[in-house]
Amino acid sequence: MAIRPHTNHGEVIDEALNVAEERSRTYRRTLDFRSVYPSEYALAALAHFREPMPETPSHPVDVVRMLDEYGSPSTVATTGGRYFGFVIGGVLPAVLAASRLVSTWDQNAALRVMSPIVAEIEDVVLQWVREILGVPAGCEGGIVTCATTANFAALAAARQALLARIGWNVADDGMFGAPPIEVVVGEEVHASILKALNLVGFGRNRVTRVPVDGQGRMRADKFPKLKKNSLVCIQAGNVNTGAFDPAEEICRWAHESDAWVHADGAFGLWAAASPKYRHLVSGFELADSWATDAHKWPNVNYDCGIVLVREAEALRAAMTISAAYLQPGLEREPAIQTPDTSRRARAVELWAALKSLGKQGLAELIERTCKHAGRFAAGLQEAGYEILNDVVINQVLVSFGQAEVTQEVMRRVQKEGTCWCGGTVWQGKTAMRISVSSWATTEEDVERSLAAILRIARQVSG
Repeated sequence: MAIRPHTNHGEVIDEALNVAEERSRTYRRTLDFRSVYPSEYALAALAHFREPMPETPSHPVDVVRMLDEYGSPSTVATTGGRYFGFVIGGVLPAVLAASRLVSTWDQNAALRVMSPIVAEIEDVVLQWVREILGVPAGCEGGIVTCATTANFAALAAARQALLARIGWNVADDGMFGAPPIEVVVGEEVHASILKALNLVGFGRNRVTRVPVDGQGRMRADKFPKLKKNSLVCIQAGNVNTGAFDPAEEICRWAHESDAWVHADGAFGLWAAASPKYRHLVSGFELADSWATDAHKWPNVNYDCGIVLVREAEALRAAMTISAAYLQPGLEREPAIQTPDTSRRARAVELWAALKSLGKQGLAELIERTCKHAGRFAAGLQEAGYEILNDVVINQVLVSFGQAEVTQEVMRRVQKEGTCWCGGTVWQGKTAMRISVSSWATTEEDVERSLAAILRIARQVSG
């Protein structure tokens, strides 16, 4: 059935939406009863999608049904309460509902004239984020796809500002022959920073690495003497341990040399929303730029990242676009703060998350997930297993002994399906990594998952 504009097109849309809604509700209701990771049977069924490009149209309802029949069983239940891999949040009810509206609106969030509502909401929600994270009110920002893109945008702004200080216009003249900029990172720098450094033209390897302590924090006593106009990257929330670099000391030293300090805080910066954990981000407000994700702790749906930059003009200069038909208005234009021009209205879903939670709800979400992480650590340690990190927020590293034993425990936990935890190597030691990031995780989820992990660990240890 070919879909063309005609008098009954509304009926076709309604029918397809009704089927999608019904099946989405069934998916949500059955999350608690399914394996967190898909079965071998479900994965094998994905072969149904490997077909030639169809010659004839398909009815939208048939398309939705196929997606649900073969796709839904092969999803990973990251929206449920027992997924503890990587740092993946769930999706809040208000966000899920707002996402449906955002898709219906189908707004291009590039310019205010394209969507006044989206531009207005982006202005509002960025102000809320600045307030929550405790960064200066005058910072400019943008809504992007993820922390990697936010890091890229922030580092591009840093490059713009640092080179401008020494008379080089990188926007016009590029990096060929540009004066070198010293880049300083910690030994436990996240891969997204290295990727962003590569994209911006600084390179992954042309960096000075600062030694770290046993939690991955940059050692202030090993910090190098900086050249003028250097770029320093610090971390709020190590992806393995959750540890925070000593931001205040580093920022003050760096600014004595007119260096730019960028804070990578994909999830850790949100600790600022909690009175209990706010002290962990003390000093990060002194940085010059910040990157974070909303699809981690705030539990916005994928994808949603945020970049903030103290020097608004540096971000605009790095991200601006010029075209005769893309004339910006007099107010802030979303597209000239981010790498994207045509953009999904992500700000609406971020607004829905923060509006539904409020300050109290966001703080409670952060504190609850941290409490769950603490329960995992205590239960595993009481059973005789080694916790490798100080559990300061929502990250837990556990070793079950030799590397091969830990790897086998992880493999069996993932296959058994009660929960899903990933693995890592932390300072030379293989570990299971437990990240509690979802609003949907309950105490029952934690106890059920902990029991499964301990049962499997005992089986493997024999």
